[in-house]
Amino acid sequence: MIRFEDVSVTYDGAPRPAVQDVDFEVPEGELVLLVGPSGVGKSTVLGAVSGLVPHFTGGTLRGRVTVAGRDTRTHAPRELADVVGTVGQDPLSHFVTDTVEDELAYGMESLGLAPEVMRRRVEETLDLLGLADLRDRPIATLSGGQQQRVAIGSVLTPHPRVLVLDEPTSALDPAAAEEVLAVLQRLVHDLGTTVLLAEHRLERVIQYADQVALLPAPGAAPILGTPAEIMAVSPVFPPVVDLGRFAEWTPLPLTVRDARRRAGELRERLTDREPTRGTPAPVSGSVPNSRPSSPRWRTRKPDTPTPAPTAEVHALAVRRAQVDALRHLDLTIAPGETIALMGRNGAGKSTLLNSLVGLVTPTSGTVRVGGLVPHRTAPRDLVRRVGLVPQEPRDLLYADTVAAECTAADADAGAEAGTCRALVSELLPGVTDDVHPRDLSEGQRLALALAIVLTARPPLLLLDEPTRGLDYAAKSRLVTVLRALAAEGHAIVLATHDVELAAELAHRVVLLADGEVIADGPTAEVVVASPSFAPQTTKILAPQQWLTVAEVRAALA
Repeated sequence: MIRFEDVSVTYDGAPRPAVQDVDFEVPEGELVLLVGPSGVGKSTVLGAVSGLVPHFTGGTLRGRVTVAGRDTRTHAPRELADVVGTVGQDPLSHFVTDTVEDELAYGMESLGLAPEVMRRRVEETLDLLGLADLRDRPIATLSGGQQQRVAIGSVLTPHPRVLVLDEPTSALDPAAAEEVLAVLQRLVHDLGTTVLLAEHRLERVIQYADQVALLPAPGAAPILGTPAEIMAVSPVFPPVVDLGRFAEWTPLPLTVRDARRRAGELRERLTDREPTRGTPAPVSGSVPNSRPSSPRWRTRKPDTPTPAPTAEVHALAVRRAQVDALRHLDLTIAPGETIALMGRNGAGKSTLLNSLVGLVTPTSGTVRVGGLVPHRTAPRDLVRRVGLVPQEPRDLLYADTVAAECTAADADAGAEAGTCRALVSELLPGVTDDVHPRDLSEGQRLALALAIVLTARPPLLLLDEPTRGLDYAAKSRLVTVLRALAAEGHAIVLATHDVELAAELAHRVVLLADGEVIADGPTAEVVVASPSFAPQTTKILAPQQWLTVAEVRAALA
């Protein structure tokens, strides 16, 4: 169905190809997972299937890509639209209408389908993706995860023979991700749809793949094989595979169920051991302004006075577009504390972060950050108290080069020249000053936006879905930076659906539902009790309360 024949793509002005020696076939009715570290060219390979590369992106494509017998070199994207449905990393760039139902119908209207067919397919898709309650909602009022489901639905309704999906579950809560992947599997198995899918959160998708195509490094030829074969050699792998490698299980398990069946001996070895976990322990009255020279986690002495909260939220309510986004919410954030905000899409996580940074005015209740009221504070004063890395990092990027972005960030923050550039080097090794931000991958743009916000070293750091587009190595670098900041006394609040990130980093988890707090406590207590938000290691080794493979390694070292 999809055939790559010795394909290479070189973008205008680039010194080397983004991808080269791509030569493999995706058979009809199979789901092929495209994996690899950030920046190796996965999005370029996907774009070549839909014709967006090179017709829209520019550059030179050598070799040949055919889809259902159509050569993408001679067929523009509009001439492939009846065969290929595409969802990119940024769902907002797909939308052409204002409401959910209109967006689901638009693709079919463009293809001239009969009204009765359109109505039936819209209803089916609303039910399949759990969007029925949102059918009349303006797309602009939806959460990031809800928008992602709408984008996926909009390409399902025309019933394309090929689906090309770039990070389709990156903004979805665990339950919604399972629903979307179950729909894709049903399309593959029952209708013979061909799916080519790139995803960094392999713990969600690896068990659904018929084959895996690995791009091991920039410019390297892809390696094609079964999921088990590729996971044995891949530089990126989910926790279940990491645990299998550590325990030397053969063959490697790909699902929690397979791993649990083999974990009996490992559980016995861990029976009398306890996981070692850090606790937040900032120095009272400290002002975060330098890299820590002390150990990553410090222990608070019993007689140390409790420091003043970094932020306090009391009885906060926010009503937007006739929807109660937050309802009488209370939250106290302490210095040095890392909090993971979790909950289903539309629970109010992003609204809470936006309230803390002054982008949303409370309907009632109070928000205070460092003694200031965010929505009444001038941005130049607020930037040194609180910083937000939004879901869409491009919102913070406006210069033509990485160097220009860093220079502007240093100036805005009143920081020493080179401060932002040093952070970029830590988060994005190998990215040069002259690269345009639009030429970075989604994960690389997010890391650049994080560096810009960290330049001001705000005592309160807010991150909205910070691991979208990040591979496991990039996520590990992010965790290292955030742990160091927490050790200095910075308070960190993450709105995330990444349960593995929460398990590894957060001291505390706050679960939201319909704008209300339904659970608030230490990470281990909250996530272990939740079938939706428990990490893979916890599920495999239950009833023992291990959160990460790193904890298991340390206990058995």
